[in-house]
Amino acid sequence: MRVVIVENLRNPYESNLGGINRRFKLTLNKLYAWTLVDYERVVMIDSDNIFLQNTDELFQCGQFCAVFINPCYFHTGLFVLQPSMDVFKGMLHDLDIGRENSDGADQGFLVGCYPDLLDKPIFHPPENGTKLNGTYRLPLGYQMDASYYYLKLHWHVPCGPNSVITFPSAPWFKPWYWWSWPILPLGLSWHKQRWDDLGYAAEIPVLLMEILMYIVIIAITRLARPGMTKLCYNRRPEKQNALVQSLIKMAAIVAMVAAYSIPFFVIPRTVHPIMGWSIYLFGALALSVLVINVFLLPPLDVLTTWLAVVSMLFVMAFPWYRDGIVRVLAIFGYAFCSAPFLWASLLRMMDSLQTMLERDPFFPRLGEPTQDTEFSKLY
Repeated sequence: MRVVIVENLRNPYESNLGGINRRFKLTLNKLYAWTLVDYERVVMIDSDNIFLQNTDELFQCGQFCAVFINPCYFHTGLFVLQPSMDVFKGMLHDLDIGRENSDGADQGFLVGCYPDLLDKPIFHPPENGTKLNGTYRLPLGYQMDASYYYLKLHWHVPCGPNSVITFPSAPWFKPWYWWSWPILPLGLSWHKQRWDDLGYAAEIPVLLMEILMYIVIIAITRLARPGMTKLCYNRRPEKQNALVQSLIKMAAIVAMVAAYSIPFFVIPRTVHPIMGWSIYLFGALALSVLVINVFLLPPLDVLTTWLAVVSMLFVMAFPWYRDGIVRVLAIFGYAFCSAPFLWASLLRMMDSLQTMLERDPFFPRLGEPTQDTEFSKLY
């Protein structure tokens, strides 16, 4: 393996970038591939590609070859080039003069450098292994957009070998993120290749620490039963105004949202999806139990959301959908049917909390003497 350290190329289109396109600021560094003159051909690939089979024949392609996954613009997630310092210097000159760029990134720039690629012939590797000259269009099978798979839940790309899958999607749904599966089923294929090549040794210590933390939370919650938490509330009706009750209700809602949000953000992003979702569900369960005991809420109502998340994962991961449309309809149908149960559980939690705040006026506050009454004895 050879690592080449380069200086970031200044992006002259940076002032025109905005919103999500800000992530394209440094993609012009791909142009350094033309400086690798020690090689006859270079195949430039993005990290969000999955190789389904050997593609050594790409090294037989000409001076520049790329795939059109868009009818008008070729895609730079994978392209073949012949290194040349003259070509590289010419590209730097084009950057200096501000050549027109449709997206402010490497793709728009290279489309301007090779505007006639659409009219070039399709690449067919010579059987004798010789290298071609000129520019060629690569068959679509070398850059299969993952969206084609999600529509049919299987591949049907007849032109060229089905060799490489690309994920030109929003950054948060790239295949290396653990939450991308089962939302986007192909994410598991990417992680399978990573499991075989690199493994997950870097993330395991963090996951073990999180598991230990959640076990401690559950243990402490079980040991510190909610008997003492009752004393932290002022349940005397004459001192419990509507504002205090509203604040306590709001705190309970925020705590429940935090119970399902915190585990999501503390899990390493690139962990395997099975491990990621398992730790997330365990963490959400541990924090939900904590919320149940702090606010004395009915356990089943609080855990309705947890059960809904688990069921949603099973609906998304169901492997026998006919196609992607049926899968989407099933997910939306499940969400529609489960929404009333989630709303009803929230109302019951608020009613239970309101009842708790209004009842038991004889419970003392911390530091106050206990009043023995017949009612409290019966309670």
